[in-house]
Amino acid sequence: MGATLLGPRLSPQRQEACGHGDAIPKTLPLGEPSSLPQADRGGAEHRPQSEAWSPFFQVRVLGPSSSTTRDTPDLTFFLTVPQSHRKFSAPRHGHLGFLPHKRSRRHRGKVKTWPRDDPSQPVHLTAFLGYKAGMTHTLREVHRPGLKISKREEVEAVTIVETPPLVVVGVVGYVATPRGLRSFKTIFAEHLSDECRRRFYKDWHKSKKKAFTKACKRWRDTDGKKQLQKDFAAMKKYCKVIRVIVHTQMKLLPFRQKKAHIMEIQLNGGTVAEKVAWAQARLEKQVPVHSVFSQSEVIDVIAVTKGRGVKGVTSRWHTKKLPRKTHKGLRKVACIGAWHPARVGCSIARAGQKGYHHRTELNKKIYRIGRGLHMEDGKLVKNNASTSYDVTAKSITPLGGFPHYGEVNNDFVMLKGCIAGTKKRVITLRKSLLVHHSRQAVENIELKFIDTTSKFGHGRFQTAEEKRAFMAFMRVPSVAMSCSPAARSTHTHPHGRHSLRPFTPTAWPSVRSTIDLEP
Repeated sequence: MGATLLGPRLSPQRQEACGHGDAIPKTLPLGEPSSLPQADRGGAEHRPQSEAWSPFFQVRVLGPSSSTTRDTPDLTFFLTVPQSHRKFSAPRHGHLGFLPHKRSRRHRGKVKTWPRDDPSQPVHLTAFLGYKAGMTHTLREVHRPGLKISKREEVEAVTIVETPPLVVVGVVGYVATPRGLRSFKTIFAEHLSDECRRRFYKDWHKSKKKAFTKACKRWRDTDGKKQLQKDFAAMKKYCKVIRVIVHTQMKLLPFRQKKAHIMEIQLNGGTVAEKVAWAQARLEKQVPVHSVFSQSEVIDVIAVTKGRGVKGVTSRWHTKKLPRKTHKGLRKVACIGAWHPARVGCSIARAGQKGYHHRTELNKKIYRIGRGLHMEDGKLVKNNASTSYDVTAKSITPLGGFPHYGEVNNDFVMLKGCIAGTKKRVITLRKSLLVHHSRQAVENIELKFIDTTSKFGHGRFQTAEEKRAFMAFMRVPSVAMSCSPAARSTHTHPHGRHSLRPFTPTAWPSVRSTIDLEP
């Protein structure tokens, strides 16, 4: 019987036939095969311990004999895997698209690109300002047909951003030039609050507080009013982009800060004349967040990340730690470049500033736009954390308030997941630049439960009433411990001083009956 071995791995000129009991010829480029012992009749083969194996296939052909059966293999392969080696190459650590890693020049997130204008839509703002309060978690049912998780409950982390109404204090018109947009006219309102004017002074108390006095006088005399009408008419005629100047209301927030954050927000939708009329009609008026965003909408979040100071190369770039016995430190970079060019490249990971960077996060889904505390029929309504499944009247503020923030008493936006920035940091919310059609983006969000337990520890109670109802059962032991000093000295714990068993009122019936409680 003949057999051809390893045909696909050898050229036709190197293929040879082997008969019964013959090994692969040494002329084949398979390394030097070792001498193999003859197989016994049971089919088991034993290799000597001193035998040196080649990292290639070693094949012995077993032909038919009087003792072989149909289950006897015709070919027996011996495969030896070579020893592994250390991997010296790896992808670089850290993204080079965010260089330089230095502190941001601005504290408020800057919108560098605005959504594309659609004249068929009504006039609306394209961004809003809020303040990060904290995080919690929600329970909802997934509604995405075709997925295994559809119709199932899912627990997700959410971020609460408090968004008090913005105040419109100015209008800016831009004309299109070959070099881009250029500011054409800027018109401020007649009355500006002190928290808005504080932003233009470094020391408000030592200043003369004369900012915008000339701009405000234009609204009072006849010539100034005529000039304002001409400016608005020129905006409608020449401008291509209309933006409004808004500021936040710091008096509504639990902050010590009094300087308001001011921002230009672009108006989209309608014609230029409609945009100018919209801005002119809303000067010195408030714009709520529910007029800008809607439920289940996907938006972008622009903010400055949490600052972490000066950090080493391992923490800053997540490079691999060196071996334990490395000289002069482990959390370092072993090679910072070649001899020539005789300088350290910009792509080499180095120690320095970490955090406080300007970042833009795309596609954050709005889970809820909540209304702040308000009065209805003479009663304070604070059920902005209730759902159709959890009808408990509770506020979005957890027990004890959000850590390092306080209470959320104004309108808020609930976003899925985490966002950049620390507590109390101003957050810029912008309408998405993209048109979303995915099932996840267009899914309607219906929350079943919003957690409002304390965020200072392992929260247990959703509302203060629930906590008081539970603690009512613990009042009897507290009363027993507040009895007369004589009773406290004569009675001891029924299980002993060092007992680990829980102490309950039912475990001490005889003592309770003998103690004379004080009024």
